[in-house]
Amino acid sequence: MLAAGCASAPGSDPLKSSIDTVVVIYAENRSFDNLYGLYPGADGVANASAQSRTQLDRDGVTPLATLPPVWNARGSQRDALDFVARLPNGPFRIDAPPGGLPGGMAMNVASPDLVHRFYNHQMQLNGGRNNQFAAWSDAGGLSMGYYDGSTMQMWQLARQYTLADHFFMGAFGGSFLNHFWLACACTPVVGAGAPAVAVSRIDGHGRLVTAPDSPASALQGPPKYVGDRSLTPDGYAVNTAQPAFQPSMVKPSPANPALADPAGSPLPAQTLPTIGDRLSDKGVSWAWYSGGWKAALADRNEIYGGNVKFQAHHQPFNYFARFDPSTPAGAAQRAEHLKDYDELLADAQSGRLPKVVFYKPHGGLNQHPGYTDVQSGDEHVASLVRRLMASPQWSHMAIVVTYDENGGFWDHVTPPLADRFGPGSRVPAIVISPYARRGFVDSTPYDTTSILKLITRRFDLEPLPGARASMGDLTNAFDFNQAAR
Repeated sequence: MLAAGCASAPGSDPLKSSIDTVVVIYAENRSFDNLYGLYPGADGVANASAQSRTQLDRDGVTPLATLPPVWNARGSQRDALDFVARLPNGPFRIDAPPGGLPGGMAMNVASPDLVHRFYNHQMQLNGGRNNQFAAWSDAGGLSMGYYDGSTMQMWQLARQYTLADHFFMGAFGGSFLNHFWLACACTPVVGAGAPAVAVSRIDGHGRLVTAPDSPASALQGPPKYVGDRSLTPDGYAVNTAQPAFQPSMVKPSPANPALADPAGSPLPAQTLPTIGDRLSDKGVSWAWYSGGWKAALADRNEIYGGNVKFQAHHQPFNYFARFDPSTPAGAAQRAEHLKDYDELLADAQSGRLPKVVFYKPHGGLNQHPGYTDVQSGDEHVASLVRRLMASPQWSHMAIVVTYDENGGFWDHVTPPLADRFGPGSRVPAIVISPYARRGFVDSTPYDTTSILKLITRRFDLEPLPGARASMGDLTNAFDFNQAAR
């Protein structure tokens, strides 16, 4: 049964009269081509140019004769993926069907992880030509793999609503930095005095300096570097660093167990403005819900292990001084805004979700290669979407399901130029709402900061300085004139 859509007064913003709740679900480490490269009507693998498809060796000139082996595969993973080294140079199906490629790895099996770090990623992009992914990966040819995603539950939801096929990860590299770009459109700063042991060694072209014993060819072994570390030479933290507050991989401080031991060199507490600050300043309710949050606080064995594989570097707000648990104000902010997945389910069912919701699945359900598979995370996210659609708040809700970064997987589309930090490769993004366009592929240029721009526009916030003017605000994914279901 159709209900009447929200009518907007002349000159008013229909986003504000139609959407009351924005939910952002942030999965892990998949490029657009890796999961949606075969999606009908999207800019997929078939559109890749010969330049992008043909991977060059480390000299930047010689095309690889075949794809390199999956160097970091071990045990059963190595056996399942040994066919990769016999493949011609180009993209290939990881989940080869019967009668297709020999071997293959189904979507319910975790593949090896692939390097996905700040400088490595830029070297793989090779100035936007996207033709050195296999050369600069510790997983070799696996970087060129993609799945037939048509069996995914989220694929089916994309068919019902809107799939954005030109949505780019906010920053080059990995999860740590891209979670910051979701929280603040910013890169964390260490500044002067950073220990030299934490600074990356790069050449005059911004590329990592290779070690003397690094194999000259990607067909001979994975690359080795003199110093692929956490910081840029000018003090920005671009690869994983641990928070100064628990939960952190750095052991608790002897002075206060709620803090990280300073001797473990955690990242200094950050003070740049976040989207949470902007929302709180305007009196708009918000929360970051995370799978395993309570478990990780109660048991350090759950951090990167245990049953939930909680990822401390996936919790961006826990890096900010506003959430310092050693102060009464910080403890109060944590209680109000940093919550567990169980609380998300309860709030959705009761209709008490805050105006802005961020949700981070724990490591066992986030689709990250190396420690989980595609299928379990797909089922988990789709199940949550269905629960949100059953919520009393659904009639005026917008859900954005996307990924933090590409996880080292190739994508054929050149990222747009913005600034020294990104954007990086394309990632999937699906917009689900009673007001989302139906069965639509949205090719508007977006990146992670587009989510912040949508929230900023809806709630009349002061814009964050790092939100990119060249990227859309996701409103092209909506049709506010259609009837709300």
